[in-house]
Amino acid sequence: MSLSILWFILVAVLWTVYLILEGFDFGVGMLLPFVAKGDRERTLTVRTIGPHWDGNEVWLLTAGGATFAAFPEWYATMFSGMYIPLFLILACLIVRVMALEWRSKIATKRWRHAWDWAHTVSAWLVPLLLGVAFANFVQGMRIEVVDVATGTIVDPTLVNQSLATATHQLTGGFFSLLTPYTILGGLAVLAISLAHGAQFLALKTTGEVRERANAIAAPASIGATVLAAAWLVWGQFAYTTNVLAWIPLVVAALAIIASAALSQASLRREGWSFTASSVAIAGAVAWVFASMAPAVQKSSINPAYSLTIDQASSTSATLGVMTIVAACLVPVVLAYVLWSYWVFSARVGSEDVSIKTGLLMKKIRVGESFLAG
Repeated sequence: MSLSILWFILVAVLWTVYLILEGFDFGVGMLLPFVAKGDRERTLTVRTIGPHWDGNEVWLLTAGGATFAAFPEWYATMFSGMYIPLFLILACLIVRVMALEWRSKIATKRWRHAWDWAHTVSAWLVPLLLGVAFANFVQGMRIEVVDVATGTIVDPTLVNQSLATATHQLTGGFFSLLTPYTILGGLAVLAISLAHGAQFLALKTTGEVRERANAIAAPASIGATVLAAAWLVWGQFAYTTNVLAWIPLVVAALAIIASAALSQASLRREGWSFTASSVAIAGAVAWVFASMAPAVQKSSINPAYSLTIDQASSTSATLGVMTIVAACLVPVVLAYVLWSYWVFSARVGSEDVSIKTGLLMKKIRVGESFLAG
């Protein structure tokens, strides 16, 4: 196996971990107004992801950094062509960070309630936008190879000879990213995150919040199964030529069906349903990357314009250094993540949270600095 293919697989693994861990984070935020009745229960709901959410976001940074280092032309093509949706994702993530960090700074219900709504809105938007982006990787985008000096589009038969002076560019614009298939992909990822978050809340809480989470997980998992099945099967038959992509597709399909079944009241197994949901997400991400291969970005205009793994990858020396560093550090990071989840594995109840935190609004003096003493 070449180092470029190895790093293509590693980037897929990083996205898998991110979407599994951050997927239930988004789901918790999406469900905040529905499972929590009152200020204390909202605090309880947020507390379930409190020890983990910022660590989970590190996997997104790692996936982006690995893409930049291992596949610089993929990174450049993706971030320039998808600038607006990626900017919207970043803006929503920033709002979400502010909501989680600032909700406890002022000791009023109104303050916490406002930030909880900001958290919920951003949590609904991010998985929708990510789903649209991943669906575009499967469907292909209006990518062409453009000569840098002249600005002209290179003939498809001359792409390989022109890459020294030409680059892959998305020429379709923002609205070319929105098609029935990509919108379905956004809704599928949204539904999967909602069900995943409900299953996580049922696994991590006690009392009425747990009961409401279970009540939502049952129908939400069925809805996620239907939307995910439609998205995966449509993509496999319409946009994928890689026969091996059937393997992760079948794994994802069986896992999400199992997750839906285990979420129902008659067969309820909270731990197993959450585990099956995680396997389904892993299978779906593996299917996305398998459907792209051997390209990292497919062209819907002409296959000759697709950006391949070899064309996008860094030099062998760069990939070799990255492989050594990853082999040394990734096991340490994984061990820390597993340890942190083990330490905070207990369920959280209303008696475990306090809403008497933060500054009193009437004692905050505008223009004063705490550094001045």
